[in-house]
Amino acid sequence: MDTGGNSLPSGSDAVKRKVCYFYDPEVGNYYYGQGHPMKPHRIRMTHALLAHYGLLQHMQVLKPFPARDRDLCRFHADDYVSFLKSITPETQQDQLRQLKRFNVGEDCPVFDGLFSFCQTYAGGSVGGAVKLNHGLCDIAVNWAGGLHHAKKCEASGFCYVNDIVLAILELLKTHEIDIHHGDGVEEAFYTTDRVMTVSFHKFGDYFPGTGDIRDIGYGKGKYYSLNVPLDDGIDDESYHFLFKPLIGKVMEVFKPGAVVLQCGADSLSGDRLGCFNLSIKGHAECVKFMRSFNVPLLLLGGGGYTIRNVARCWCYETGVALGIEVDDKMPQHEYFEYFGPDYTLHVAPSNMENKNSRQLLEEIKCRLLDYLTKLQHAPSVQFQERPPDTEIPEADEDQDDGDERWEDFNMDVDDDRKLLSGRVKREAVEAEPKELEGQRGAAEHARGSEAMADETASAKPLNTVPMQMDEVNVKVEQENVKPSDQPYPKP
Repeated sequence: MDTGGNSLPSGSDAVKRKVCYFYDPEVGNYYYGQGHPMKPHRIRMTHALLAHYGLLQHMQVLKPFPARDRDLCRFHADDYVSFLKSITPETQQDQLRQLKRFNVGEDCPVFDGLFSFCQTYAGGSVGGAVKLNHGLCDIAVNWAGGLHHAKKCEASGFCYVNDIVLAILELLKTHEIDIHHGDGVEEAFYTTDRVMTVSFHKFGDYFPGTGDIRDIGYGKGKYYSLNVPLDDGIDDESYHFLFKPLIGKVMEVFKPGAVVLQCGADSLSGDRLGCFNLSIKGHAECVKFMRSFNVPLLLLGGGGYTIRNVARCWCYETGVALGIEVDDKMPQHEYFEYFGPDYTLHVAPSNMENKNSRQLLEEIKCRLLDYLTKLQHAPSVQFQERPPDTEIPEADEDQDDGDERWEDFNMDVDDDRKLLSGRVKREAVEAEPKELEGQRGAAEHARGSEAMADETASAKPLNTVPMQMDEVNVKVEQENVKPSDQPYPKP
């Protein structure tokens, strides 16, 4: 059976898509701490919905290779990466100066398994980018990624490692949506014309406080950063009024070879921290619109703090990527109680006031379209800052992996590889409406191909029958694949 996703039935989007989905069964165990709004458990909830809706069998499901120090250092400073690797809850009191220097503390706390968490979500995003670069899929999905606030030398906004920047260094093109301005991504590429960033976000007395419409890039990068500042209560119609013409023009003028779409779910109605009023279908319409361009597409997560709605949104958007309409009635699964009392996939937007007047939206649209007229054509000069193609670790991490490249594309996993133990906090599974924080217990973090205790491992070649719903672990690729002839820039 083909592992690619089916297309939508008709129209300009009726082209077959092959979808790769990255998921690590341990990612839901990481715990930022009592009362913290960022909950990696939402990734596990999303995965459970995908399994019980039967979507996993339509995708190639992969466990990401953890990003290594040198992978992270392609963007982040060496001393910052070393700090993330060494800091623990037990040692943080001895490194107060370093904590302050790297902005690690309240919003970005030190927790058990912090560095492994960073390696996991970054590995999924870079792995997805490489899959796209080699033409092995049309759409790659990593809902654990999209942490776009992290800077070169510091953590910010619940983000420690900027996996989007690392993925863009593979793809060299980007676009994102979220309620918060993607400041870390924009800053990384502010002076180059090889990457175009577009951010739709809440602006004005709101974290991170950046993203003014006048911020358009600098030097060679002038007009290659677009900021769409929005006010409280924006609804589906108003959002699409800006999104579709602006992104349509970006695709026409910039002609990206690949797109990174950061699908932050904090722009949904009723988010714990957000203040927008998008429905899940309205949010997903942006994914559907990007999918229609038939450009290699990397879908990432990001914000989203009412976790039952985050899982709803990313499940539905995975269906959009596959071209499968998902039923509103939710199937029974292990987190079913989170979604009461209606137990449906979609939730109605609220009646909150939309402070974005049509006049204001029209002014924003006209101004940004004017900026885009100043881009004469897609850039053709090589982006010199791009590092070599991403390297991956060999199955045996005790051996020096030397200069093995993604071009070899051997993603074989040795089931007998050693476990690298790291303590992580497990968040108890409790119904979110009660806003109860779960008890924390230690769980061993496996970086090999072993699944969690109640899940079975699978080891299947690339082109065999796809995973069944109850198989949580990932497929194993067992063939060498030559790089595709797609016109991606090379160093």
